[in-house]
Amino acid sequence: MKFSTMKRHVREGAKNIIRNGWMMVASVGAVTTTLILVGAFLALMLNINQMAVKVEEDVEIKVLIDVTTGDEEVKEMGEKIKELNGVDTVTFSSKEEELKNLVEGMGEEGESWQMFEQDNPLNHAYIVKAANPEETAALAEKIQSFDHIYEVNYGKDVVQRLFEFNKYARTIGLVLIAGLVLTAVFLISNTIKLTIMARSREIGIMKLVGATNGFIRWPFFIEGMLLGVLGAIIPIALIMTGYYFIVNSLSEQITYSFVQFLPFNPFAWQLSLIILAIGMVIGMWGSVMSVRKFLKV
Repeated sequence: MKFSTMKRHVREGAKNIIRNGWMMVASVGAVTTTLILVGAFLALMLNINQMAVKVEEDVEIKVLIDVTTGDEEVKEMGEKIKELNGVDTVTFSSKEEELKNLVEGMGEEGESWQMFEQDNPLNHAYIVKAANPEETAALAEKIQSFDHIYEVNYGKDVVQRLFEFNKYARTIGLVLIAGLVLTAVFLISNTIKLTIMARSREIGIMKLVGATNGFIRWPFFIEGMLLGVLGAIIPIALIMTGYYFIVNSLSEQITYSFVQFLPFNPFAWQLSLIILAIGMVIGMWGSVMSVRKFLKV
């Protein structure tokens, strides 16, 4: 396509936006409303996914070794665990370290356990993490079959519910976002269709004098893209402002280690580009879908 032809299409697309007045406002309003919801859901789902990944990464298997096991056998067991497929890290925790962690974790109540320092009743342990957190249960079953194992703990029921919740949350989030985008396409498609209907005679004349479908379609294509860009400006401003406030105001008040928001920079800028891209695609797709039937002359 020649530069002069493309320049003409851009000029006509921009003129159409100005010429349509209230129709343009309606189209931009439809895109703006939808993109605010899409952007908010995207920010929410991406942060939830980040938190879910962090929680999944913290899932670990605690392998308690029988107190009668000798030091050499304990060492061999660690090597055997490392050789298993799907193991990411294996960390040894002596019974002295286990007692220390117990005392520190219980605060003042843990002081009573200090009397057992000379005669420690706790077990040596291995802390195992799976390369894929969802394989934790299968890995724990393999370790359970080893000799000299006293107990294998990984919070079976809690971990299973956690993975199921994360799976459903991600699926529902994607379905909601896809539904909102399709709704936006439908709204802008119908809105632009009204503006095209008013110029259907003009399109018909252009077809009769030999204009190609591409030549007729391009100005509407550009018009839809510009409508999408205009509709993305307010959502980007609102979401960036709101996210900046949330990250800076709420992060310090949240005490749970796994609740960590994605940093404003670069996440907010990346999200803005995604919203802008979605707005452009929605606008262009809506225009293409609307003009198609009027090209059949």
